Amino acid sequence: QVQLVESGGGLVEPGGSLNLSCDASESIARIAVMVWYRQAPGKHRELLATVTSAGITNVVDSVKGRFDISRDNARNTVSLQMNNLKPYDTAVYTCGARHHYFATTAYWGQGTQVTVSS
Repeated sequence: QVQLVESGGGLVEPGGSLNLSCDASESIARIAVMVWYRQAPGKHRELLATVTSAGITNVVDSVKGRFDISRDNARNTVSLQMNNLKPYDTAVYTCGARHHYFATTAYWGQGTQVTVSS
């Protein structure tokens, strides 16, 4: 059972940047896909980005060009770099893991709050 813990959230002004980290309790080298989601108040959870065990990344169109995902198997971490943040980016950001690309997410972190406000 993989334990995932997110960190790096907080309060940031519009236009600012944050880097979120997801630390795993054990090796993630054999986990096929790591993912980042977010959920704003009153909104459905939305997928933001995925990265495969080989390092192939995909970022959804709504945040493409502003957000980047990366994976460091040696350190058992997955990161989400967020640039040019907007107030509508305010949400709880959560990482997860899948056993294969089209599987449902099997493991979840507790989430980290990101608030974008002046």
